[in-house]
Amino acid sequence: MAKKKQTSSGLQSSAGLMRYYEADETTFHMDPKYIMIGGVLTGLILLLLNYRFGLWP
Repeated sequence: MAKKKQTSSGLQSSAGLMRYYEADETTFHMDPKYIMIGGVLTGLILLLLNYRFGLWP
C-alpha cells in the first residue's frame, strides 16, 4: 500500500479559521428579516414621495 503524505498545512489553515471566528464573536449581528423590512419600507417611502411631488410616471 502507498504511504500517506503528512503535511503541516492543517495547522496553518485551522489557525486562520480560529482567528476568523474569534473576530466574529465581537461583531454586531442583525437578523436578515430586519434588513428586508427596512428595504421594503425605504422603497415604499420613495414611491410615496415620488407620487406626492408629481414625479410618478
